[in-house]
Amino acid sequence: MRFILVHHPLCVEDCPGWISAEGRITADTPAQLRKILKKIGGRKPPVVFRSEGGDVDAAYAMGRMIRKAGLETAVGGTRLKGCAADDMRCDAAIAKDGTAIGYTYSDGAYCFSACPLAFAGGTSRVASQWAFIGVHQITTVYSRVRVSYRIEYKIVNGKKKEISRKEVGRKSAGKSSSTKLGKKASAALTGYLREMGVDQDLVDLLMSATPDSIKIVPPVEAMRIGLMTDMLSYNEWPGMPLCAADAAAEAVCHGRRDVGTPAVNAPVFDSPPQNASGATSESLPKTGPMDFLLMSDGNCQEECRQWVSADGDITPDTPVQLEAILKTLGGRKLPIVLQSFGGDVDASFVMGRMIRTAGLETSVGRTRLPNCPMQDPRCKASMAKSGPTEGEVFAGGAYCFSSCSFVLMGGTPRLVGNSAIGLNQPGKSELTKAEREKFLAYFQEMGVSAEAFDTMMITPPSGRGDLLDSQAMALGIINGVIPYEEEPGLHVCGPQAKESLQCPRNQKAEIAPTAPAN
Repeated sequence: MRFILVHHPLCVEDCPGWISAEGRITADTPAQLRKILKKIGGRKPPVVFRSEGGDVDAAYAMGRMIRKAGLETAVGGTRLKGCAADDMRCDAAIAKDGTAIGYTYSDGAYCFSACPLAFAGGTSRVASQWAFIGVHQITTVYSRVRVSYRIEYKIVNGKKKEISRKEVGRKSAGKSSSTKLGKKASAALTGYLREMGVDQDLVDLLMSATPDSIKIVPPVEAMRIGLMTDMLSYNEWPGMPLCAADAAAEAVCHGRRDVGTPAVNAPVFDSPPQNASGATSESLPKTGPMDFLLMSDGNCQEECRQWVSADGDITPDTPVQLEAILKTLGGRKLPIVLQSFGGDVDASFVMGRMIRTAGLETSVGRTRLPNCPMQDPRCKASMAKSGPTEGEVFAGGAYCFSSCSFVLMGGTPRLVGNSAIGLNQPGKSELTKAEREKFLAYFQEMGVSAEAFDTMMITPPSGRGDLLDSQAMALGIINGVIPYEEEPGLHVCGPQAKESLQCPRNQKAEIAPTAPAN
C-alpha cells in the first residue's frame, strides 16, 4: 500500500484534501501510515481506501492509528491529474514532497479482506452504492522452526543440572495454515471490533466466505452493523469530510441532509414536506412542491418521444395534480419520470395506485429544459404555454428517496438507471401496528417484498438509505434496469411521430433485467 496526500484541482486555500491509500496491506504499511500522519501534523484529511486487503495485524494497527488521529475513512479510488487511464496514480503526477492533485471516484472501488478492518478505524466511515466492501475468513499462518542449542551441564549430588544454554542454529521446519479462529485470534478480532464500535455480526459475515472468495457486505447491512456510518449520495464523493452541524451552505462536505431540513424528514401523515432548498448543496436544484410537465424530445412532427416529468416534494395536493395531468394524456401511456426527496406518505400511496391503475411506467431521472440555469433546470420561462415542453432527460445525478420510492413502486415496469434511490424510516422509528400493516399491505399490492419494510426501518428519518440496483431488484422495488446507453422515459413516441427505428409502432419499454424475474 502506498499513501499520497491529494488535493482537488479547484482547491485554492485551506483545503483538507485526502490521503489516498491504495494497494496491498503489508507488515510495513503501518509504519508508512505513521510517516504521513506525522507529515500532516494536526490536519485531519479523510483516508480513502482502495485495497484488496492483506496483513490482518497491520490492519488492526492502522485502524487504531486512524481512530487516535481522529480521521474519517471512505472507500474510493484516486485518479491523479495527468495520468493515463491504466495508471491513475502515476509517479509523474506526484510532487517531490509526496503530494499530488487529483480526483476521487466510487464506481468500481473496493475495500476487501483486511481492508475493512483498517477502514473501521474512521470516526466517520462512508462509501457509495457504486463501491464494494467485502470480507472473508482470516487465514492464520503457522511457521514451524527447529532450534538447536548448545547446553552445558554439571553433576551436583549425582544429578545433572543445566548451567548454560546458547542457541546455535535455526532451521525452517515448514508452514501450516488454518481458517479456524483460535482463542487468541478470536479475542483479537472481537476486541478490535468492540473498540471500533462495529457489531460482532461482522464475524459471522467474515466466516461465511472462504479465503479464495469474497462476501460482499451490502450498504444496508454495513450500516446496520456499524461498519459504515453513512452512505454517500449521488453528488458526494470519497474524500469529502463530514459536514459539521454549523456547516455553511457553500461548504464542501458530505451528509448535509442529515443536519439540515430536507424533504425526506417530512412527517408521515397529513403534513406537507419542508422545503429543502436551503439545506442542500449548491449543485442541487431548488425544491418545492412537486409539479408535472408533459415533455418531448425531438421534432414532434417526426421522431418525437414523450414523457411526464414529476419533480419536487410530495404534498397532500400532489395526487390531485397527477390526476389532472393523466386526464390530459387521453389514455396514452406515457412514462412517469420521478425526481424527489419524498414527502407525504399517504399521498405517495395514492399516486402509486393511480399509476398502477393507469398501467404506466415509472423511472428516476432529472429533466432539463433549454436555456434554464443549472440551479433552476425547470425554469418557467422555458415551459410551453400549451402542449409538450421540449427538453432532455438524464439518469445521471437523479434521485428518488423516502416516499418517492413508494410512487416508483406503482410503475409497470419500474426502472432505474444511473440514479440514486433509497428508503428510510417514515418520520418516526416506531410505527403503530395499524401503520405497519398499512405499509405491508401497500408493498404486497405493488408486488414488493415484505423485507422492504425491514430495509426501510434500518435507516433513520435523517438518513438516505441508498439501495443498490441489485438490492432494489431483489426487493421488487424495481423490476428492470435502464441500459447504460439509454435515458429514462424515452420509450414512448408521440402520437404524430412517423414510424422509424426510433419510433416503431406499438413500441414497448425495453428492460434490461439484472436478475431473472420471479
